[in-house]
This record gives sequence, structure tokens and C-alpha cells, in this order.
Amino acid sequence: MAGSEQVLPCGLRVEERRVTWETAVELTEALRSGQVSAVEVMEETYDRIEAVNPRLNAIVNLLPRPDAVALAAAADRVAPAERGLLHGVPMAIKDLEDAAGFPTTRGFVPFRDRVAASDGAMSARLRAAGALFIGKTNTPEFGLGSQTFNSLFGTTLNPYDPTRTPGGSSGGAAVAVATGMLTMADGSDLGGSLRNPASFCNVVGLRPSIGRVPARGAPAWFGRISTSGPMGRTVADTALLFSVQAGPDPRDPLTLPEPGSTFRAIEAPAGGAPRRIAYSANLHGLPIAPEVAEVIAAAPAVFASLGWEVEEAALDLSRAMEVFQTQRAAVLSNLGRTLDETVPDWRAHAKDTAVWNIERGLALTAEEVLRSETLRAEIYSGVVEFFERYDALILPAAQVAPFLVETDWIREINGVEMETYLDWMTVCCAISVTGLPAVSVPGGFTAEGLPVGLQIVGRPRGDLELLRIALAFEQATEHHLRRPVVHA
Repeated sequence: MAGSEQVLPCGLRVEERRVTWETAVELTEALRSGQVSAVEVMEETYDRIEAVNPRLNAIVNLLPRPDAVALAAAADRVAPAERGLLHGVPMAIKDLEDAAGFPTTRGFVPFRDRVAASDGAMSARLRAAGALFIGKTNTPEFGLGSQTFNSLFGTTLNPYDPTRTPGGSSGGAAVAVATGMLTMADGSDLGGSLRNPASFCNVVGLRPSIGRVPARGAPAWFGRISTSGPMGRTVADTALLFSVQAGPDPRDPLTLPEPGSTFRAIEAPAGGAPRRIAYSANLHGLPIAPEVAEVIAAAPAVFASLGWEVEEAALDLSRAMEVFQTQRAAVLSNLGRTLDETVPDWRAHAKDTAVWNIERGLALTAEEVLRSETLRAEIYSGVVEFFERYDALILPAAQVAPFLVETDWIREINGVEMETYLDWMTVCCAISVTGLPAVSVPGGFTAEGLPVGLQIVGRPRGDLELLRIALAFEQATEHHLRRPVVHA
């Protein structure tokens, strides 16, 4: 199974092996059929993690290798007829989601020993499908901010340039997938936490429609903006994981009825009426870094080459950040009350931006929250009207390219000052307010070789068609094939 030696930009030399670089679709088929053993896959996975992770710091609370191999050996004893879709696949769960037997630290020092007694709703689906949990992926403290660092585990680095951030908050997941430590990974997205790191790491990150992946507890209904979702190196791999995550759950009040299997096998649109694509270079006049704008400007021609109609147009989301800032803060007020009860001195442990955002939530009035919900409904009416004319909207997945890890958040773009640590992510946050499905797919590279993601936004509850459109773009460009390794 040995292959050629490869060199990561950070100077690490690793021996490239076949199994860990298979697509997730191919790997899962091989594991289910017994063409490859779970033990072999696990050994190669740990070879790669041990070579890459000490420098890039993507996976945390990693299971000891002998324990992981024992899990794989048990998986190999399962009869082929009883194997699930993810049978034998090593996975690390984002460190905001509970996975039984692993700490759910949320990157917060006082939570370092908080071991989960049971799986969260999404983790339970992955485990039931046969995934083997080997650790967690790093995230910023409480998942707040698109820069993956915390005081407990430290900083996660971008594999395309280790002096840069991989984004966040699913930064550890994106790095693990980009470098082949994992074939696919879960993440979550409130203001861009799947799309931003996917853009920064040249992978695919899907933010599903609200209600597509089950959520329980607060906020499960009113003011719901966040959702779990999948990451992969290809659109097909991402859809495969999504097919396990998605599907109705009667305990989720916003659940959607389509089964997860709806999204398992996707094909690019062929024949029939051409799709109508709206293109917005900057949404509603947002500042976009020139190196990002240059890459994204090439996307309309790709869709036009497919015979599709492309037109410059944009949703009116000029007031969406009013809603986002209020409803995000309202969600964090729940966290603040919990911290006040369980960790009275939590402010001494938390980063400044987390303290600011949580305290803003605690200070909200009922009138402010209700006003934001009214405005959100008005925005959604415009969304429905817009997507009566278009099949998808394309725009940047991030307003800047991956930035230096010493920078905690972007304070200005093109001379425009950002008022809060969230404003530089408006191109994603504003879309979150709509509840629409959105995906970041590899869109190209800057002159410095840094990845840039294209954000594609689909129609209301149009997750399947969105994936098909994303696949068409992926096949036409093949940007995803440029991985963060250089063959010796």
C-alpha cells in the first residue's frame, strides 16, 4: 500500500498511502465490502495524524492509537450485511458536539474535563452509521469567531501556509479534511463556521437549510440560525456525510421531511432548461479584498460555459446584520446564564470578544429580539421573491483571504473599518439570516497560492439542487484537486 513521499509546505515529510487519500465515497464502499480492513485504514489514519497534526493542531483529545485500532478490529468482525454507510470510517467530532466518552471542552479551559455521557443528536447518527470516533476537532472558544484558537489547545494552522489561519469555527475539521487526516468531518455554521474554513482550506463546506439536520434544546425554534453540516474534499463526499446527518426528527420542531438518503447520490444537472444564476461580487456593497474579488470574478464565466444564464443581481440583505447581531447575542444569553451558574468567574477565562458578545446577549430586551424577528420575516419575503427568478446566487465565501494567525479578527477591509469581530464575515452572516442552504466550494487561488471559496446559495429548502449546482462547478474547474502537498 505504500506510495510516494510527499512534502507539506510546513516542512513535514509524510509517506502518501492510497487508502487515506481515497475519496470518502470510494473508501466507504471499500470498507463495507471488505476490500479494505478497518484496521488498515485506522493504522494509516494514525500514521498521517502523527505526521501532520503536531504542527497544524487540528485534532484534539485524540484517542490512543491502540484503543483506536481495537475499535477498528471490532468493526472488521461485523458481517458485511450489517455494516452501515460509514462503517469503519475514522472520524473526529467538532468540539462543540457531544460524543460519548470524549470531553466536550468547547475550547474553554474550565470545561477541559467535561466528558460527555452520551452522543449528541448528530453524533448519534454518525455512530449508528458505523463511524469510529477517534477524537475531536479544534474550535475557537465556544465556537465564537472565524479564527481557530483557544487557551486550552492553542491555535490551528492553515496547511496551505502555516503562518495563516484556517478560519473557523470549524477550523480543525477543515484542516483535518484538507490534509487527509480525515476523509470527511462534521461542523456547524451560525455565521459562516462551515463556509469560512472551507474557503480558507480549499474544501467543501455545506450549511444546510434550517431543520435539515436535527437540533434539540435551546434554541430549537425561535431565533434559530445555527445548524450542523458536513465537510469533505469533494461535493460527493460532502453529500455522503450529509445523507447521514440529515433527515427528519420528531423532537425537532423545525424538522424537514425528506430522508437523508435523498442527498446520497448526486449528479450534475444535464439537459433540460439552463439554470439561472445570480452573481453578486459584493452582496450589498461589502468591502471585498482585491485578491478575493479577482478569483471570484472568474466564476460567472464557468457557469456560462455550462450553457447557463448568468446575471448580476443580489438579494437585499443590507439590514440582515441587524438581525444576525441581535439573534446571535440572544442565543449566547443562554450560554451566559449557564456560565453564571456553573463557572461564576468565567469572564476571567474567556476571550474578550466572547465576553462582549455574551454580555450583549444578557443585556438584550424582549423588544429588541421581537423586532429582529419581524425584520427577519420581512427579509425572508424578499428572499422568496428573488428565488422565483433565480436557481442560485453566487458570491464570495469570505471577504478576505486567509490571514496571519497573530490577527485575532479582521479590523478593516479596503480601508473600511469593521465595528465588531463579526462584521468582516457579513458575506456569510447575512446569508445565515435567510435560512437558505449555502455551500463553499473551492473557487481558485490567490497569486500567493491561498485558497478562495465560492459561496453558492440555493433556493429555500433546495439543498439537493444546490449540491448538484456545486458539483457542476467542481467538475468544470477541478480546483479541489490542488491539495496542500508537493510531490517530491
